[in-house]
Amino acid sequence: MPLPRKAWRHATIALALVGALTTTPVQAVEFDLPQLGSATSGVNPSEEYRLGRTWLRQFRARAPLWQDPISQDYVDTLIARLLPDSGVQSNHLLVTLVDSRVLNAFAVPGGVVGVNAGLFAFAKDEAALASVLAHELGHLSLRHYARQQARAEETQLPTMAAMLAGMLLAAGGGGDAGIAAAMGSQAAFFQDQLAYSRRYEQEADRQGLQVMRDAGYDPQAMVDMFRAMQRQAALQGGNPPEFLLTHPLTESRISDIQARAMGLGTGPTRDPDPQYDMVRARALLTIHQDAPAQATSLLAQSDPAPAAKRYLAALIRARQGDLAGALSALDALAREWPDLPLIPTSAAELALDAGQHGEALSRSQRLLRLMPDYLPARMIEAEALLQQDPKAAFDTLRDLAEQRPEDPGVFNLLSEAAGRSDREAWSHLARAEYLQLTGHITQAIRQLDIAEDVAKQESDVGITGRIEERREAFETYREDLKDFQ
Repeated sequence: MPLPRKAWRHATIALALVGALTTTPVQAVEFDLPQLGSATSGVNPSEEYRLGRTWLRQFRARAPLWQDPISQDYVDTLIARLLPDSGVQSNHLLVTLVDSRVLNAFAVPGGVVGVNAGLFAFAKDEAALASVLAHELGHLSLRHYARQQARAEETQLPTMAAMLAGMLLAAGGGGDAGIAAAMGSQAAFFQDQLAYSRRYEQEADRQGLQVMRDAGYDPQAMVDMFRAMQRQAALQGGNPPEFLLTHPLTESRISDIQARAMGLGTGPTRDPDPQYDMVRARALLTIHQDAPAQATSLLAQSDPAPAAKRYLAALIRARQGDLAGALSALDALAREWPDLPLIPTSAAELALDAGQHGEALSRSQRLLRLMPDYLPARMIEAEALLQQDPKAAFDTLRDLAEQRPEDPGVFNLLSEAAGRSDREAWSHLARAEYLQLTGHITQAIRQLDIAEDVAKQESDVGITGRIEERREAFETYREDLKDFQ
């Protein structure tokens, strides 16, 4: 008997997710990311949006996230630069960073884009990174997911239900046994999906090239990036980077990109600055945190801006205990590059990490007087305030939570700030939000129960209404999450 539409929809998700949940153990840093397209038929935009957010919650529960506000802001800004001509709605887009050395990126229905730290390690300049992001936006704008879904429904393979079971086994530690049980009779199905995905890849390439050019990047960078991946696969004995496992690359595809890039021309291009190299330095230091000399060596191989070399050296000096020297080096860089807020914010971050909360607070607030909306500095200000003035930290973080309702890190800090400023009900409510955003919905609802009990004891009518509103949303999340379990 054919599966109902909803089951087929999630079986298709399983097809794309299963690599993420089985290629490596859940605890491993090298987390293989999924690639999905977006939808045209069978899933309306609101359902697509909900589906993507539900998937993201499950992903956060399993993947090692790269929690770096400076790098996050950089990627958010870069994608915002690509968005205007991409056909993707900016208010639906959400970016997540993954702490993995694997070269990969992904796009999920509903506007979720993910980037591995390993992509920064491979992409030698900003245009190379932009080429991959533009390609992913192409998948979203062309709504490939529903076309893939429609094809899955046409095949009517009831054994796809086993794929969901395989995902569960893998997520629970079943490893290869789960995927083996699921894949036995699926060879023809996967072969068919691959043929379709190649067509989707070509469409996303063409869309991405146009988006790159319109944003001020040379479309040739996409050709160069994919050829570099092809060379990497050859050097690894035919074992391609994970990105190519979900984005099949052929010589004809590269030739098509090359021809279209030449036809588009370059247009006005962006003036380079050392910002990308500095964020790349952060990624390399994250990947090689136990061997910072390797991060230095890898950065140097790509001929980075001299300022980026000095920036990485300052970060390493702080790790080696020379905070004063690191801050002095960053202050000198900030004077040379006054338009790059990541430099003074990095200095504030180093002071915070060293426990110098007053120094971190003064540095972050000095920058915020000039750039009040720079998120990384606001996060450092909030963390420093948490140690010195929890009530002020609570006010700051409540504002941030309103602006970033999908940011687990904000709610995690808000919960702590509320607890330290004697707002117990708010502390449990914020903790509940953090838990639901990271896929732990049962624990989140328990936190809501506690928050409600505390609010009643304190006769806090204002928060009681909010808790009830969030309970209804959480119950919806719980129902949605059942489809991924």
